[in-house]
Amino acid sequence: MSESARIRIETPAEGVTRLVLARPETRNAQDRQLLYELNDAFNSAMADDATRVVIVAADGEHFSSGHDLKDHPDLGEGRSWGDFPPVSAWAQAGPDGVRGSYAGELEAYLHLCWRWRNLPKPTIAQVQGMVIGGGLMVMWPCDLIVAGRSASFSDPVAAFGVNGGEFFVHPWELGHRKAKELLFTGSPIGAEEAHMLGMVNHVVDDEELESFTLGLASRIAQQPPFALTLAKQAVNHALDLQGQWSAVEYAFALHHVAHADNRIKYGSIVDPAGPAKIRRENKERLAANERLSASERLAAVERLAGVESEPEPTSA
Repeated sequence: MSESARIRIETPAEGVTRLVLARPETRNAQDRQLLYELNDAFNSAMADDATRVVIVAADGEHFSSGHDLKDHPDLGEGRSWGDFPPVSAWAQAGPDGVRGSYAGELEAYLHLCWRWRNLPKPTIAQVQGMVIGGGLMVMWPCDLIVAGRSASFSDPVAAFGVNGGEFFVHPWELGHRKAKELLFTGSPIGAEEAHMLGMVNHVVDDEELESFTLGLASRIAQQPPFALTLAKQAVNHALDLQGQWSAVEYAFALHHVAHADNRIKYGSIVDPAGPAKIRRENKERLAANERLSASERLAAVERLAGVESEPEPTSA
């Protein structure tokens, strides 16, 4: 196992590399250092012949609370889009200002995600707790998703005055009507509903999340590597033929139209009331979840699925 400031690299089984987001004190909020370290870790795993499958996991109760806004050069102090050398051709940052902001977000929040989506080896996201906004952009590029029952998924950035996250694959992940509801309301969906929508492959108890994901990865690692690459390319190409990349590019352009509108109205790329609104709603949801017993959560899931559960027996 090797160490870095934001990403921990593990080898839990033969043929499997696990990349762990290691900022639990921030609920694994993504600053640019984390994103670039994750990209470097992916590079290492792709170059390692012993690695057949990559798991992306996270320390703590929550997979990721999204972008670390304090690190955003347009929102935090003492930051520049030139702090990190770009790795994609269109994202040469240049000076700060609109040019730097556009190029910087294009790289950190879109091109890295698209690159991870097209890595030649299978990737599996292992998620628990909250997956908010930018957290989806680390999870969605992975080929498979295994969720703990505690997992919830949201993209509440309409509160910021923008259309959605930069890696805009929501209609493919959720279907177009559920994608609109997610974006319009900012409300999260739970793991079971995400599974029914096809966004999540498996839902397991949180206590079994690591072992189940590792077992799945180990099973895939037994397959011929080139066959896995070709299978992945075939499915990704089918998405390409559906226009996924064109849709993502267009949504990113709209994202920056929204930033421009916010600059004119508020002098900031986001509605300044948005972050506090999202934090308040997340705290309320966490408090509500803590008040639910395990049986109440199960009953709620079963109601969502249209299943009536039998009453639990009571002791004499």
